[in-house]
Amino acid sequence: MESDHNETITRKKDHIDLCLNEDVSFNSVTNGFENYYFEHCAVTEIEYDKIDLSAKFFGQKVSYPFLISCMTGGTEEAKGINEELAVIASELNIPIGIGSQRQALEDSSMHNTYKAIRENAKNIPVLSNIGAAQVAMLKDIGEIEFLIELIQADALVIHLNPLQELLQKNGQPNFNGLVKNIELITKKIKQPVIAKEVGSGISKRAAKKLLDAGVRGIDVAGAGGTSWAEVEQKRNNISNHFFRNWGLPTAYCVNETSKLKKSYYFTLIASGGIKNGIEIAKALALGADFAASARPVLQSLVKNGIDGTIELLKSWFEDVKKIMYLTGCSNLKKFSKQKLLKAGDIY
Repeated sequence: MESDHNETITRKKDHIDLCLNEDVSFNSVTNGFENYYFEHCAVTEIEYDKIDLSAKFFGQKVSYPFLISCMTGGTEEAKGINEELAVIASELNIPIGIGSQRQALEDSSMHNTYKAIRENAKNIPVLSNIGAAQVAMLKDIGEIEFLIELIQADALVIHLNPLQELLQKNGQPNFNGLVKNIELITKKIKQPVIAKEVGSGISKRAAKKLLDAGVRGIDVAGAGGTSWAEVEQKRNNISNHFFRNWGLPTAYCVNETSKLKKSYYFTLIASGGIKNGIEIAKALALGADFAASARPVLQSLVKNGIDGTIELLKSWFEDVKKIMYLTGCSNLKKFSKQKLLKAGDIY
């Protein structure tokens, strides 16, 4: 048991180090947003300063349709990162997720690394997080309730990472019983449940299955950003180009999954290689309610600190505002009705 605990801590430290210092991105697959273009509105009458970027995240008003995605927890390094990310999210009034809380079920000594987020983000939505493997093996709903209470979470994220578990040393790729237990969780807890991939994308078919199980949020987390397959391959000193680039591009996942809004009421989150305001704008126009990012935010935090990262994210949304102005949209509801043009429609 002690060796398992040490392996978990080592893995989490390795994940942080690799994401900050190594090339672990997809290298032959993009997030797909470069294939879309906005229709310019030459007769815009929008007053730029009155453009409204506020949104509601499961009923709670936030300043931007953006969340800092789930990253880390369970090590002392993670505690400092979570504290600073929480300050950023609180200052911007946006939601924030936490890394997998699996370790919190195994060891109480690192609970403070998870609590650091809520302690520094009193009034914004905070997302709890547990992996699909743990959900599939779930025997007691009390474990989920404990994780939510630990950080006073407003929602629960279940991260779906079959490829990562498959390639991870001592991984747990057996997800048998996952959907049944997701349905149990959605019925038993009061907080909304969000299903999130970690970089390989959620297809329309998979999203429908999750929504039928009671999930109220889909975070597609598509291909084009961090390849967790490559993270695990680097940890094991192996290289497989095929699996490094396995997955569905983020833009494709958003475009397809948004079609389910005709039959289901849910929050659609676009993540996976989101690294600027233009990509956020395209995600929103394709049907996402929120965009999310993790690694670019973490890299900025380490390089530019809290203030620099706040300014970076503000600059992303200045670009979103400019695009809304140039397409004749004064708020996000109108902007979501934009029809993006594909490359073939123009050239």
